[in-house]
Amino acid sequence: MTDLDRLDAALLDALTENPRAGVVSIAAQLGVTRNTVQSRLRKLEESGAVSGYRPVLDLPALGLPLQAFIGVGLEQARLPQVISELGRMPEVLEVHSTTGREDLLVRMAAESQEAMLRQLERLHAIPGVAHTTTTLALTTPVAYRTQPLLDHITRGAGHGRSTPAAE
Repeated sequence: MTDLDRLDAALLDALTENPRAGVVSIAAQLGVTRNTVQSRLRKLEESGAVSGYRPVLDLPALGLPLQAFIGVGLEQARLPQVISELGRMPEVLEVHSTTGREDLLVRMAAESQEAMLRQLERLHAIPGVAHTTTTLALTTPVAYRTQPLLDHITRGAGHGRSTPAAE
């Protein structure tokens, strides 16, 4: 685990807002040196806290307006095979192992209801899938985000690793 402070949170916020921003630009925005930004980024990457810089895709703008969350119940001991098959489906955006009635939570995207139905039929045909529960997403009033959580966990952490917060 990496100990984050408010400078780390501000750095991650700047990268979230503009992942293509250069180190010099971020340093100027945060009022720190280029070396500080480079050092912080390197430590975040080496710790695994930051693992990539990806574009945020607008799926409806790409012709994929329909998203579904599918709870998948499995037959015993079939988890690896089912996950492998789900990984081969390009419409599968993510898969989470879960507790409760379902064993997996699968997020899928489709261009239409008919396409989603075909994907669900393919999912049901995977050996080891016992049952599913499908919930269609109508809107996304709060998109995936991390900054409020980072701000919360770094509140009071100071603006430097050795500087206590001045409130």
